[in-house]
Amino acid sequence: MVAFGSTRRPGVEVEDDQGLLALLESGGRVLAIVGKASLPQVSQVLGVTAEDNLRMVGETISFLKSKGKAIFFDAEHFFDGFKADRNYALEVLRTASAAGAECIVLCDTNGGNLPEEISEGVKAATKVITTPLSIHAHNDCGLAVANTLAAVKAGVIQVQGTINGYGERCGNADLCSVLPNLKLKMGINCLGDENLAKLTEVSRYISEVANLPHDPSLPYVGSSAFSHKGGLHASGVAKWAASYQHIDPALVGNRPKVVVSELAGRASIIQRAKEFGLELSPEETRVVLEKVKAMESRGFQYENAEASFYLLLRRALPDYVPPFELVDFMVVVEKRRRTPLYRNNEEVLSEAVVRVRVGGEVMHTAAEGNGPVNAMDQALRKALLASYPELAKIKLVDYKVRILEESTGTESPVRVLIESADGVDRWHTVGSSENIIEASWEALADSLEYWLVKRRESEGRN
Repeated sequence: MVAFGSTRRPGVEVEDDQGLLALLESGGRVLAIVGKASLPQVSQVLGVTAEDNLRMVGETISFLKSKGKAIFFDAEHFFDGFKADRNYALEVLRTASAAGAECIVLCDTNGGNLPEEISEGVKAATKVITTPLSIHAHNDCGLAVANTLAAVKAGVIQVQGTINGYGERCGNADLCSVLPNLKLKMGINCLGDENLAKLTEVSRYISEVANLPHDPSLPYVGSSAFSHKGGLHASGVAKWAASYQHIDPALVGNRPKVVVSELAGRASIIQRAKEFGLELSPEETRVVLEKVKAMESRGFQYENAEASFYLLLRRALPDYVPPFELVDFMVVVEKRRRTPLYRNNEEVLSEAVVRVRVGGEVMHTAAEGNGPVNAMDQALRKALLASYPELAKIKLVDYKVRILEESTGTESPVRVLIESADGVDRWHTVGSSENIIEASWEALADSLEYWLVKRRESEGRN
């Protein structure tokens, strides 16, 4: 843990600066101090002279060093300052080094530099000081990872970044890309094999802590990082994994995924089924392939709905028995007039009536909800909980609707994607129809059926 602050304020002695005193009281053994390394920033933002800024940097570091602290100096705006006045930017580094900084962090604060500019600035810094250097890159040009790797090649011995690249504006250098690139591409053993294999798990855990959806397109750790959509790709990977993968996904704790879509061939279907532990006969494979094409012509899409595709596979097998079957449903949305004592004297009521068959018994239930989808969800659960009480733990965590034909307006078919969770796992289901209620029902019912089927299989039951 590092306590972070800035150099003393202009016109204040170090012994009296409240920010520095707070750093000393923090208990941190290592303190990070940010100071300006760009002459335009010094004059335009701090409003002090070039010499005053150098004194602020030197006096702050010397004071904190005298208190037994290890100091990292963040040279803010160094690369922009290097382009504006390289002599002054380098003089700030000399001042921090002479004052006793253990490490000097070169910051691309605005994230606007290119890799060759980063490399030039780092090389220039290594010629004027011997203090170890670090790189702190922002991603405003989409180059934070590239700039970090360029800085390492040019001589820095430490990198700063964040998991998943989270950070101000466009983010910081993504350690989930930096770490495997350093180790697997540049041969720098910055992380043990066992820990590198936890990278995907860490990435997804941090996204949960941050309460942000995990980006499937993240390099190395995203769910799409090693996905294969076209039949040619899927066939190639099945024969030789390296044909369409730049590394073994297991090295970073990820896994390959065959995405089934309208581009799928038999190899894609077979490979995806194997990932689920299912063996399909040639005839079953043909049936599934034709079913996928037919469903996608109706607006279904299985790229991001693995649970619905799994059910499509299972339903193609002759021994499949669904845990429940829909008989029918009805949804009513009614706007009611309330007592005139209320300023807003109208309310909307949503009610769903559902009949499902569980075993040989038909369950007939009704429920109200905040909207038609919520009412259907409540009614379906009420019908199933008597037979499957464990369904109470299932939560709907995301609900998306996509219009498929913009030109037809409200007549357009829609695709509904639902994400569900049970506190341990998450899964995605899809529905599509000209009727948004029907599309929602398909995705919702698939969500619960998938969980029940997987649970049944984990317990060794058919």
